[in-house]
Amino acid sequence: MDFKLPRELEDYLDELDLFIKNEIQPIQDRDDNVRFFDHRREHARTDWDNNGLPRPEWEALLAEARQKADEAGHLRFAWPKRYGGQGGSNLWMAVIREHLAAKGLGLFNDLQTEHSVVGNNPFIVMFEEFATPEQFERYGDDVRNGRLRTGFGLTEPDHGSDATFMETRGVPEKRDGQDGWLINGEKMWTTGMHHANYIMTFARTSGEDGDGRGITCFIVPADAPGVKIEEYLWTFNMPTDHPRVSLTNVWIPQDSYWGEIGGGLAIGQSFVHQNRIRQAASSLGAATYCINESVHYARDRKPFGKPLSNNQAIQWPLVELNTQAQMLRLLIRETAVAMDEMPHKEVEQQISDRVSMCNYIGNRLCCDAADQAMQVHGGMGYSRHKAFEHIYRHHRRYRITEGSEEIQIRKVGAWLFGYAGPRKEEFTQLHGPARIPR
Repeated sequence: MDFKLPRELEDYLDELDLFIKNEIQPIQDRDDNVRFFDHRREHARTDWDNNGLPRPEWEALLAEARQKADEAGHLRFAWPKRYGGQGGSNLWMAVIREHLAAKGLGLFNDLQTEHSVVGNNPFIVMFEEFATPEQFERYGDDVRNGRLRTGFGLTEPDHGSDATFMETRGVPEKRDGQDGWLINGEKMWTTGMHHANYIMTFARTSGEDGDGRGITCFIVPADAPGVKIEEYLWTFNMPTDHPRVSLTNVWIPQDSYWGEIGGGLAIGQSFVHQNRIRQAASSLGAATYCINESVHYARDRKPFGKPLSNNQAIQWPLVELNTQAQMLRLLIRETAVAMDEMPHKEVEQQISDRVSMCNYIGNRLCCDAADQAMQVHGGMGYSRHKAFEHIYRHHRRYRITEGSEEIQIRKVGAWLFGYAGPRKEEFTQLHGPARIPR
């Protein structure tokens, strides 16, 4: 078993570092753009008088950096080669995202907005795997060229992790002789709605509450009559682009859906699995940044005439965090390789538990590392002049999004005890059928 990274991947990391130094850093250094990353960052980014949305100049800066990255061939690195990408694997993406996050805050990689010079676009694989030939013909060019900008409408005001109990309904209705669907419901955290032209709206079209089947993923125009942004939800880390959206008697044509009728939950799972492994890698990188900054500070800081690092009270917590980071790194890379070696749709059936392990442990580790970095740095660590408070506030979100850590731990438990996953048949033969305890 070879744990060494491919030489080509190490060379690509060097190429990225050089690109950032020569092309992205000068943009950040221009016209006081550093205000978006230093102690002024939250205020500089947030239009407080416009629902707390991102300021236009902040989003324009991100767009400029993405254009540079796209021209250099980095932005679409993970896309299939036939779509203009480089076919980047899950392993390569995990290593790249860890590498970039470990560099700290900057225009090259700002996780608060899921912005990076190496883009994370799970919609590409999701669309290719689940769209029918007709859907691919209709939407494919818009997906590839960025003209189809979607909000993700899964969570609801009264239903988060219990997605199969959603109250949004889609029922057949004919209008002017045309078959279609009438959709009613509400969605929460529909990120990016201030720019979206469609909403991926998950709605129950058949079955009962709790059924995995019977949920359909509709593609609803954001400007359809009856679609309304009710409010933007202000969060721990501002700005916000996370609204609550209502859909009241929204009618769409019959073919306005992705995948198959009643099979939409698999699309949602495809989305979160890609995001979970990459979030885990980013959290690991950010944790590594916090650990390394703390080590350097402890060596340089000399209270009472000796380095702060002489104290075991300083050393031991960082030793524990560094040990956890190294173990997590191996798990993430091993899991990413396993994902690359199987068809995309088999990830949910075969190794979903390992993806969850990586994600919930990684996000928790990052929060712990940021908190410890604040403690080591003392008052300056608590200030916004260091990056730790920003890292904590952003990565604290990951312990809830893409499936809360409790839900992910529950999934690991289901795989371990044979309530679901590959061991289910083995345990059923030994003990008979069983249901996951709720």
